[in-house]
Amino acid sequence: MADAKKKAKGFIAEFKEFISRGNVMDMAVGVIIATAFGKITTSLVNDVVMPAIGYFLGGTDLTQLNIVLQPEVLDEAGEVITAAVTIGIGTFLSTIIDFILVALVVFIVIKVMNSAKTKMEVLKKKEEEEAAAQAAPPEPSAEEKLLMEIRDLLKEQK
Repeated sequence: MADAKKKAKGFIAEFKEFISRGNVMDMAVGVIIATAFGKITTSLVNDVVMPAIGYFLGGTDLTQLNIVLQPEVLDEAGEVITAAVTIGIGTFLSTIIDFILVALVVFIVIKVMNSAKTKMEVLKKKEEEEAAAQAAPPEPSAEEKLLMEIRDLLKEQK
């Protein structure tokens, strides 16, 4: 019994440590932003793109484009006995367009981030090279080399 309580406390402590890490918080923010972005792209597809495509295809509402496998069966009173079986092609097309838009935006964001990362690495490398160049003493001139040789020769003669 005491061992189970120890394990539970250890688990809770481990979970607290995990949840308090910055990576988890970054991931949570990313999920929240992705959810909002998903709503934006879904609205863009459903409210802008699909009506425009429907307009150019003769004014049809593509979200209502369905393939009916089995029509609904009604009784004499007009009540549905058996519901219709349909394949929602329009909804499927809308979802595909939504996915393509999200994938395109993610691709662009990653491309921009990689480009920025590459530029930062190049700048960092230049700064390191400049710092190394400044830290290294300048090459002695020909006159200084000659004077050092004379000094060395005089030291050897003593």
